[in-house]
Amino acid sequence: MKKTQTILVVDDDKSIVELIRDFLENDGFQVETAFDASQALDIFQSHSIDCIILDIMMPGQNGFELCRKLREESNVPILFLSALSDDVDKIRGLVLGGDDYIVKTASPGEIVARVKAVLRRSNSHQEQKSKVLDYGRLVLDLSTREVFMDGNAISLTPKEYELLRLFAEHPKHVFSYDQLLDKFWDGVGDKHTVRVHLSRLREKIEANPNNPKFVVNVWGIGYRFVGE
Repeated sequence: MKKTQTILVVDDDKSIVELIRDFLENDGFQVETAFDASQALDIFQSHSIDCIILDIMMPGQNGFELCRKLREESNVPILFLSALSDDVDKIRGLVLGGDDYIVKTASPGEIVARVKAVLRRSNSHQEQKSKVLDYGRLVLDLSTREVFMDGNAISLTPKEYELLRLFAEHPKHVFSYDQLLDKFWDGVGDKHTVRVHLSRLREKIEANPNNPKFVVNVWGIGYRFVGE
């Protein structure tokens, strides 16, 4: 029997929480709710959570601060939900480890669709046969979703892992910005979205992120994986 996935919805506006909860439950998800960061952290640490919908502007600790704390211990997919549509806030959320950014004017149906998309990307390879991609200093174990640099495990967010896997499975292939947006963000976003995630990934896998050896730019088009 397929495991019911649990979504944690965090927002200080109870009406929004209840609306999103109703739509998620109607689609078969189990839902936990929290109205501030402290409550959300307690629930996350005591429950098995598959995805978090996280408001940014909350009293006390805001969503950005909570995301930073969660990323210290988990790669659970995080979707920021905010009344703010400013690109600066969007980029900040992605840099901190968010997997998507949804403006509150989005319909509940769209929010559910985005949750399904990020879960699908996160879980799509979990049941595949064991396979290791060995590029010397960089090794990906596709069966366990582990990544090693110089023999040491490194922590990647679900989005970072899926990006790296795509590149590593298709060395030398050039992926355009539009192709990456369509595959990982359902076509929602722009070049800055891709650049932020690639920059964050390079910080973790490149000896010198300013002179990358694994994922390199193809100027004006996108990126390709070449290895060292």
